[in-house]
Amino acid sequence: MIPAAKMIEKTLDCGVLRMAIDRSLVPPEELFGFGNRRNRKRGFLFISKVLGKHYPVRPRQMRRIHEMLARQVDDLPSPFVVIGMAETAIALGQGVYEAMWRLGMREGVFLHSTRYVFPQPLAFAFEEQHSHATEHLLYLPREEEAARLFREARALVFVDDEMSTGKTLCNLLAACRTSCPRVEEARFVSITDWLSDARRREIEAQFPDLAIRFHNILEGSFSFVPNESFDCQASASAVGAGECKATRVGGDFGRFGCREPLAFDFSSWPGRYGLSSGDRLLVLGTGEFMYPAFLFADYLEEAGFDVVFQSSTRSPILVGEDVGSMVETVDNYGDGIPNFVYNVRPGAYDRILAGYETRPLPPEHDLLEKLGAEGIFFA
Repeated sequence: MIPAAKMIEKTLDCGVLRMAIDRSLVPPEELFGFGNRRNRKRGFLFISKVLGKHYPVRPRQMRRIHEMLARQVDDLPSPFVVIGMAETAIALGQGVYEAMWRLGMREGVFLHSTRYVFPQPLAFAFEEQHSHATEHLLYLPREEEAARLFREARALVFVDDEMSTGKTLCNLLAACRTSCPRVEEARFVSITDWLSDARRREIEAQFPDLAIRFHNILEGSFSFVPNESFDCQASASAVGAGECKATRVGGDFGRFGCREPLAFDFSSWPGRYGLSSGDRLLVLGTGEFMYPAFLFADYLEEAGFDVVFQSSTRSPILVGEDVGSMVETVDNYGDGIPNFVYNVRPGAYDRILAGYETRPLPPEHDLLEKLGAEGIFFA
């Protein structure tokens, strides 16, 4: 653990960011870097180095974070629900849930929020105010026992990569109360937690009948002085048309509830795709489809391959600081939304394997061509 109140100051194109690190289980420089958003609501961005989204990361490093957070919530009452936040924290949330399962916590269900419409009963929708794509949907679990655990949950665990104001998770908790009337406590789980003590007390006061606890890898605070002359080059809308995705998306990997770890037999895949133990590999998730692709990368690393993992994203970021490169395409879900892959340097990998839950791919989705990658279709 680092000494208390470590001060960090970072001057970005968008302004000056000052941080006070009060507590961290991992050195801050191993957790995040910095970037400039193409978003007028908030100019700066912490670029996570352990999340597997904007930055390539070894699967074992992601597993370590999942396990560190899971061990902090090993005293939950049962049944419980773990919810991962789309799109950025889907793999984080599912990884934490599966780490909890391995610790013996098996009276729970995992769900992740989504931006996509399906012909499945909806539990509720809620808002993420500062996001570039604000509305989240949460579907009722599809399987009967998972639905029972959801309805009878005594504890809710909300997993996000970062907490800065807590508004999104408070919106989620408020929405959950109708669907989960027996809830006694809520846990807010994140890699980095920037909430002040005063803000934590406000959250607790907002839900006086619940026991609220916060779990994280790093705690601190920050202030930001914007550069008024900064041109954020605001990007196109990240909101889709709202069409049903049932005919485009196959399989269910977390949107409609998981009670056990996802299981895939990857043993034949290295041979199927002609992978060599000497290859430098990137396994790429796409949009909300992160965790199964991560599991493949994790399998390859356990088998001795030189592999890193990350994912494409809707998040619009300027090249610079800890964003060394950017490849833009349109999404693979048919909405025509700009999607991005960051920090994939030309020549850095011998093979790039991109995992998809959608098939066929839209003609305008040219990510594979731009990266020289091969698509792997899980569904």
